[in-house]
Amino acid sequence: MTALRSLAFNAFFYVWVALVVILLIPVLPLPRRCHLAVIAFGVTGIRAGLAVLTGIRMEVRGREHIPPAPVLFAAKHQSAWDTMALHDLCGFPAVVMKRELRWIPLFGWIAVALHSIPIDRTGGAKTIRSLIAPARAAAAAGRSVLIFPQGTRVEPGTRAPYQPGTAALYLQLGLPCVPMALNSGCFWPRRKFLRRPGTIIVEFLPAIPPGLPRARFMARLEDAIETAADRLYAEATRAP
Repeated sequence: MTALRSLAFNAFFYVWVALVVILLIPVLPLPRRCHLAVIAFGVTGIRAGLAVLTGIRMEVRGREHIPPAPVLFAAKHQSAWDTMALHDLCGFPAVVMKRELRWIPLFGWIAVALHSIPIDRTGGAKTIRSLIAPARAAAAAGRSVLIFPQGTRVEPGTRAPYQPGTAALYLQLGLPCVPMALNSGCFWPRRKFLRRPGTIIVEFLPAIPPGLPRARFMARLEDAIETAADRLYAEATRAP
């Protein structure tokens, strides 16, 4: 049954994303709020499709920890779900994403409409420098910035290094950083076909104020995210 429901959702997903892109194309010359309205409609449809077809729902915790925009969101990354569903939760921030995602048919159009910040992950120090200018422009316009500190999807219950780009943004932007934990990989696994029923939990953690030294900030960020992610993983896998 899980396989059939997953197949039904995957078929729905690609048709739905194509529809959203078709709706998006004629509004691209219009103001950004028009782009966001179409994308918000698309995200709502994906969540509804997940709930109806696969039994995956979402719970959000810790909204009270979000300061007034702009802020730097630093989110755990476990699933393709994250790259779609976190946008409206964070107020449609400028999302730091690998540039190859802009080349994906359909999805790339949406990434462009969201004014994401593309990066070349093989560029070393040049990659970090390329983050700063567009992130500053977003913050100056009142937009938050969202980055995945580990730079890639990491399976639940496992660890991966935190990359230096998050510290660079924290130090250069001077914004509070809101860590985000989640357990999406328990239900929409990385590079797997099945979508398992359950509740994806997204948790906003207490903001880290600006002004900390690099090492202290990174240690505090990693401890906050990993501790909460381990707790959410245990909650998702706990026997009923």
